[in-house]
Amino acid sequence: MAEEVLRVSDLNAWYGESHVLHGMSFTVREGEVVTLLGRNGAGRTSTLKAILGLVGRRAGSIVVNGVETIRLPTYRIAHLGVGYCPEERGIFSSLSVEENLTLPPEIAKGGMSVDEIYGMFPNLRERRATAQGTKLSGGEQQMLAMARILRTGARILLLDEITEGLAPVIVQALGRVIVKLKERGFTIVLVEQNFRFAAPLADRHYVVEHGRVAESFTAAELPARTGMLHEYLGV
Repeated sequence: MAEEVLRVSDLNAWYGESHVLHGMSFTVREGEVVTLLGRNGAGRTSTLKAILGLVGRRAGSIVVNGVETIRLPTYRIAHLGVGYCPEERGIFSSLSVEENLTLPPEIAKGGMSVDEIYGMFPNLRERRATAQGTKLSGGEQQMLAMARILRTGARILLLDEITEGLAPVIVQALGRVIVKLKERGFTIVLVEQNFRFAAPLADRHYVVEHGRVAESFTAAELPARTGMLHEYLGV
């Protein structure tokens, strides 16, 4: 069995006085694709932010590659090989595609070269020198946001709603990228509203409700858990 690279145990998190996570616990092994499923407001995005320390306060335990990170600053957690693609993407809109790709620092050894990135995202190769971030389509912006993480050397990728609002052809392209990353041994935690996108990609699923894991099951168990998913997600 692959080595465990992320363990979240009894994680609580707050934004100011708002208590948003209530004992989140789950594990992810190296090379897995794991989804956090749930309705809006269930705590899925807050979980990704809490892993990186991007919440007001957190308590519990988060172990990344064997290192307890609950009291570490965000930059130290990133240097353990964690990359975060936020829902709002966060690219530099005034810079070109290539400038966006060459700007991120290397936080760990093994970051993809720009040429490797263009091989994985052909759309970005076509737009590399001419297009500022503001002139990219939504799908191209999403690809660029993911590509920037791969430049840093991160091997644990936290991806938040990467298909939201995108055309089906772009969603399919992103699915192919996830498959390629998994083949290369990346570990991926995927927050995704589009269950039809996530289901064939993931090894395991966690259903989040009220800031904690309510259910978990493997890809093989999915057919038997459809009724439960309807109950939790309305899918």
